[in-house]
Amino acid sequence: MTSPPARTRGHTKTPTPVPGRQQRPPGDPDLSPEKTKAAVTARYRAHLSPARATLGELFGGLVESSSSGAWVFTTDGRALLNCGGYGVLLMGARHPRVVRAVTEQIATHPVATRMLLEPRAGAAAEALAAVTPPGLDHVHFAGSGAEAVEAALKLARCHGRTRVLATHGGYHGKTMGALSATGNPMYREPFLPLLPEFRHLPYGDAAALEQELAQGPADTACVIVEPVQAEAGVHLPPPGYLSEVAASCRAHGALLVLDEVQTGLGRLGTWWGADREGVIPDMLLVGKALSGGVIPVSAMVARQEVFQPFGSDPFVHTSTFSAAPVAMAAAEAAIACIEEEGLVSRAKALGSHLLPRIRQIAAECLGELLVEVRGAGLLIGVELAEPGLTAELLLELISRGVIANHSLNSHAVLRFTPPAVLTDRDVDILLTTFEQACTALSESRRNAWKEESRPCAVPS
Repeated sequence: MTSPPARTRGHTKTPTPVPGRQQRPPGDPDLSPEKTKAAVTARYRAHLSPARATLGELFGGLVESSSSGAWVFTTDGRALLNCGGYGVLLMGARHPRVVRAVTEQIATHPVATRMLLEPRAGAAAEALAAVTPPGLDHVHFAGSGAEAVEAALKLARCHGRTRVLATHGGYHGKTMGALSATGNPMYREPFLPLLPEFRHLPYGDAAALEQELAQGPADTACVIVEPVQAEAGVHLPPPGYLSEVAASCRAHGALLVLDEVQTGLGRLGTWWGADREGVIPDMLLVGKALSGGVIPVSAMVARQEVFQPFGSDPFVHTSTFSAAPVAMAAAEAAIACIEEEGLVSRAKALGSHLLPRIRQIAAECLGELLVEVRGAGLLIGVELAEPGLTAELLLELISRGVIANHSLNSHAVLRFTPPAVLTDRDVDILLTTFEQACTALSESRRNAWKEESRPCAVPS
């Protein structure tokens, strides 16, 4: 097997645990691991979500209690390689530089007055603008990806763009405006009616978008699209799609919003998905990895003339914790880590190694259970023939000490979003465990088919 590229320097090296092996339990010393599981599950049922408690029980009732680098540790002493996290942990958990910046900020000035100027916000905005595509220089900070989407939709409204064109399968969040753009009826229908004048078009079909824009009045539309649809099951558009979308937007006076909450900051092996085709949107949405995996933070970044309504009125779109100094410390440190430790190129190199190996293992072990393996950088999807198979594969992985995710808009797709700080040994553990899980799933299904095909006993 070809060795993966060497790990970058910068992140304090965490000794690689053996997945599933008992480590020193970090939980409450007064409670046994089983009592801790029961207590946490009971609190979820009583005060959070009974359904979430049931889901936790399906995953063995594991209770996470600490993390470091690519690893998560549970109260019963297990170690799990975290290749999930929905794209947040590009630099792993508790990166020392981000933790140090946040800790120092907490010790001095964690939350601003929102009346005076505060230096951390300016420094973080400057750092983010320095790595975004040219011309995207003005930043509005928020706390989540959905909030960044809401800011973009409101800014588009300020420019009279009342028609919003999104895509089937697109995922932009679950707040009211973001959900209106999200292209999955399962999440939309319980909250109908949503915002008016939202229309969903086929993803990857630039001609359909051009036709829709041509039919409507000029200068009234806003187009929101992802460079790769992550939650739809890691769908990559045809080459040239983003360029054609940008050209159609320019031709018809539509504003282009590129949602890079999950794909941006190196996840795809480029700083931005936009870079793959040299596209410069009117607004760029950033999140997940911007947090450094420590403090939630997101951003909407816009061109100067587009940002003008927000820039000219400091009260038109605000939030109490927007640009909080503690979050700004995390964002600035995260950007510095990505840049100085070469995590974008590391994500590209790791992805170039992992994708073909995962594809090979899946094909050899799963056979007809597999539909396709696809991805870019460290965003990799494994599509199986039915959602039930994907759930079984996810359970097999977790039981063996590797965390992955299902895809919110495509339950048949298991998704790997590992950090760019994986060591060579971490990579070997991921591939070996994936092979074991795929083999176990295949054998389980083969045995089930044998049982189904066994002739019934004929009573004498």
